[in-house]
Amino acid sequence: MSKKQRIDKILSNLGYGSRSELKKFCKNGLVKVNGKVINNPGVQVDVENDEIIFDGEKVTYKEFIYLMLNKPDGYISATFDKRDPIVLDLIDKEDLVFEPFPVGRLDKDTEGLLLITNDGALAHRLLSPKKHVDKCYYAEISGGVTEDDVRVFKERINIGTQEEPEWTMPAELKILEKGTVSRIRLTIREGKFHQVKRMFLAVGKEVVYLKRERMGALVLDEELAPGEYRKLTDSELKSIL
Repeated sequence: MSKKQRIDKILSNLGYGSRSELKKFCKNGLVKVNGKVINNPGVQVDVENDEIIFDGEKVTYKEFIYLMLNKPDGYISATFDKRDPIVLDLIDKEDLVFEPFPVGRLDKDTEGLLLITNDGALAHRLLSPKKHVDKCYYAEISGGVTEDDVRVFKERINIGTQEEPEWTMPAELKILEKGTVSRIRLTIREGKFHQVKRMFLAVGKEVVYLKRERMGALVLDEELAPGEYRKLTDSELKSIL
């Protein structure tokens, strides 16, 4: 991205108003660059080095936004859906102006960690099958999980059919609590469609609750209630960049 952009484009992207509104704001003397009033909304500004003031307050420009969402049950991991609420419905207007999108998908009934950003290059790296980024899930399983399941998951498992097999990569399954409904933690290194649910179905069991706790080095903040989100910290951002 070029460091120089039109002042109205910069302010519009940051949610200060529409292009037509910003034209009026400029004429009314509300916009200053390096101490000088800017009446022309088409003036080119260096977003990294010039000081921008809007209505007396300093403007901090950023190109990308990185949000950690604790996705609740009932929301679709998409930017648009005709029937169901989407995860972007949970994002405030001031952050939506950056046009973010969810990185990857969690099923409608799956909860937990979802990264929301407008950084397409980062999303590509995290989702690339060649990268094998770890994804860790907590789940509750109906049917009782056994040490045989741990062994099978550690090798590989066919989540397709005999006619059209679809083999998973080795996965790490830990049994936290055994019972008619077992509590487990599963780490996979790929992201096939409905993968966790299909893996357990392949061994005759059913996932009754699923929550993603980690994606790569990014760990869900347990202080975030379902539906809440926050910006990534500098250390979290460095860990995934």
